[in-house]
Amino acid sequence: MIISKQKLLAKLTILCMALCLTPAMADEAFDTSGREKLEELKRELNDIQTVEQKVRSRVKNADDNNYLSFSVENDAIGGGEDANYTSGIRLTYFDVETPMPPVIDELAEAVPTFDINTTTSTFFTLGQNIFTPSNIETRSAQPDDRPYAGWLYGSVGLTTITKNHLDELEFTLGVVGPQSLAEQAQKLIHNNVTDSPSPKGWSNQLEFEPGLIASWQRRWPVWYTNNIGPFRLRAEPNINVSLGNIYTYAGTGATLTFGPFKDRIQDTPPRVRPAMAGTGFFDSPDNDLTWFLFTGFDGRAVARNIFLDGNTFKDSPDIDKNYLVGDANVGFAIAYDDYRIAYTLNYRTKEFEEQEDPAVFGSLTFSTRF
Repeated sequence: MIISKQKLLAKLTILCMALCLTPAMADEAFDTSGREKLEELKRELNDIQTVEQKVRSRVKNADDNNYLSFSVENDAIGGGEDANYTSGIRLTYFDVETPMPPVIDELAEAVPTFDINTTTSTFFTLGQNIFTPSNIETRSAQPDDRPYAGWLYGSVGLTTITKNHLDELEFTLGVVGPQSLAEQAQKLIHNNVTDSPSPKGWSNQLEFEPGLIASWQRRWPVWYTNNIGPFRLRAEPNINVSLGNIYTYAGTGATLTFGPFKDRIQDTPPRVRPAMAGTGFFDSPDNDLTWFLFTGFDGRAVARNIFLDGNTFKDSPDIDKNYLVGDANVGFAIAYDDYRIAYTLNYRTKEFEEQEDPAVFGSLTFSTRF
């Protein structure tokens, strides 16, 4: 929304006059319609601020700038079958004011699209992904299905806001193969938590390989906004690139969010890549309840996916992948005081030619700030 300087000056004058009135005078001078116009003015003043200005003000005045999020993704909480991408966990610590590690600072400076400023924040992540074929009850190799594979990793990343776009850089190191502990993790869950059969084919998993991924993403959080009564509808397009021996792809997509206006900054929860990921940041007043709904889609052109292509330098199980893959999701988040819970239902198109059905899995994220 764009407001001319003359119109803005006139509205500011009215607001200042209103603030100078005594309560009795205000009640007499402004009826319900007048107070609604003042609320509308506040929204307009908020709308002309850039996202960078809003976040800088929020960080300056906030007591809680640390966010800890734990995400669990599993087909069991999404109604899908125990196959393909079957499980993922991600623990993310996001600090709005943490000094950047020197090495990451130098890498960020080398990226021409990344602008380090007072909004630049750091996040650290530990995670594990598990992939299996559809039939986990046979010990035999399954050449017409995806191979067993695990990915254990850690990452460090930066987010920064410049005017009205948000850039994110993430550098990930990890291991594929038995050292990922995916076999032990899946058997532990299947034997002690769920009624799922114990997987028997992990002897056919990918071989050991260290992995590296460098990821960049740009989002435009207020590309489109529309105030609907006390609520706000927002559209956020994005572009993203990941390079490495684990994943290499380029994608684009968009997210829609809907929730109370209230001048609060809400971001979508952290997710396991290559899903559309957020920072997990939420700005809700102490002892107050807030919520928002979100949905989105993302498409990517995939040049490399080790979990389908197999090991880079060794002979290993592999399957012919699809070069174009898409995700669609829908979810909600509820926050109270310093805690938030979010649920996302994700639909992923077929990733390889012989895949019988698209993948459906759910994601639960628990977040706290301190």
